[in-house]
Amino acid sequence: MDIIAPQAWDYALLHSSGADPLLEEVEQYTRQHHIEAHMLSGQLQGQFLSLFSRLVQPHAVLEIGTFTGYSALCLAKGLREGGQLHSIELREQEAAVARRFFDRSAYARQLQVHVGDARTVLTRLNATWDLVFMDADKVSYIDYFNMILPSVRPGGFILADNVFFHGQVFTESPVGKNAKAIAAFNTFVRHCPAVEVLMLPIRDGISVIQKKG
Repeated sequence: MDIIAPQAWDYALLHSSGADPLLEEVEQYTRQHHIEAHMLSGQLQGQFLSLFSRLVQPHAVLEIGTFTGYSALCLAKGLREGGQLHSIELREQEAAVARRFFDRSAYARQLQVHVGDARTVLTRLNATWDLVFMDADKVSYIDYFNMILPSVRPGGFILADNVFFHGQVFTESPVGKNAKAIAAFNTFVRHCPAVEVLMLPIRDGISVIQKKG
C-alpha cells in the first residue's frame, strides 16, 4: 500500500536537496544488483538521517543493519572530528559492497563494518552511543532496543526504521511475524519510561526515540 500519497512524495523529492554523487551511485548499484533494493533508505530518508546526524553531531554512532551502506554514509555526515560509526551487517556479501563504497568516501577512516549476528557483535562493542539507527530484522527490535539502551548516553537518540511495516501495523491484529513484532515494539517503546518517542510518517515510518536524562 502507498502509505504516503505518491503526489506528496514526488513533491517532497522535488523540493528537497539531492543526494551527493556517491550516494546516487550506491542507490543505482543497489537497484541494479540487489533483489531487495526496496530496503535502501533512498533520498528523502537519507536526507533526514544526514540532517539529524548533523544536528546531534555525534561522536559515536551505531547502525544495526548496514545493507549496501547508503544510510551509514548519510549518518556519517554529522560525525565530529575523530568520531566513529560502527555498522553491523549479518551478511558478508552486503558488508563487502558497503565497504567498497565506504573506502571511497570522505569518512573512510571513521566507518567500521562488523559482520555477524548483532546480538553477538554488540557484546564486543564497548562504547557510549550518541546516535543509533536500527534497520535490521524486525523480530529482534525489542531485543536490540533492550541491549543498546543502557549504552546510549542520556539525551542520546535511537532511530528505528520501518515502524509502519508497509502499513500492516495499522490494523488491531497484524498478520505475519514481522508486522506483529513491529507492532509489539511500537507499543513497548511508547510505554518505556526511560525514553520519549516521536513517530514520523517518513517513508515506511521512523521513530525518533530519545533517552531521558
